[in-house]
Amino acid sequence: MNDRTCIVTREALEPDRLIRFVAAPDGTVVPDLKRKLPGRGCWVGAERSLVERAAAKNLFSRALKAPVTVPPDLAEMVESLLVSTALGALGLARKAGAVALGAAKVEAGVRSGKALAVLHADEASEDGVRKIANARKSIAHVGGPMVPAYKLFSETEMSLALGATNVIHAAVLDRGPGEAALRRIDALARYRGIVPDRDMSSAADAAEDME
Repeated sequence: MNDRTCIVTREALEPDRLIRFVAAPDGTVVPDLKRKLPGRGCWVGAERSLVERAAAKNLFSRALKAPVTVPPDLAEMVESLLVSTALGALGLARKAGAVALGAAKVEAGVRSGKALAVLHADEASEDGVRKIANARKSIAHVGGPMVPAYKLFSETEMSLALGATNVIHAAVLDRGPGEAALRRIDALARYRGIVPDRDMSSAADAAEDME
């Protein structure tokens, strides 16, 4: 296996589709999302199920060529880090003007073609989601981008990250910080096994984004 082959599936993948793990000085396996920690590393496909399988089958010891301790909550630890990273990137994007908040501004961002993605809080109403879904459908039907929609965070998480109150809908805009935030959001969704809604076949279907 080369250095960027998943130790579970033995499949060679791009770095962004893998999570690096190393052994801490005390022999505990820790995730290295930034790929900067020293020492021998091993790679696992960036999906929760694969991390759980690697832990259950004790694949880390063999890959790291050392006896290691795998925390029982390793998969949850990785998810928490991915959530924190995604929300942090969203906050930076907001400060750089690359995030629009509120249903009206999100809809405008979609219709203008500036929105890279839409975020709905877990608490978003069906009616609010439907209106934005209609905008996504309309822009796609006239040859615009197929804007994906995600439902990954609570209203509290989004509000805290974005420095506002009652954030239910947000749009990530097509600027540098927005693109960086979208990569983190995509990574979290992939880890959770969630496929962003890109189905423009009907407003009714789109209104159920990520449900």
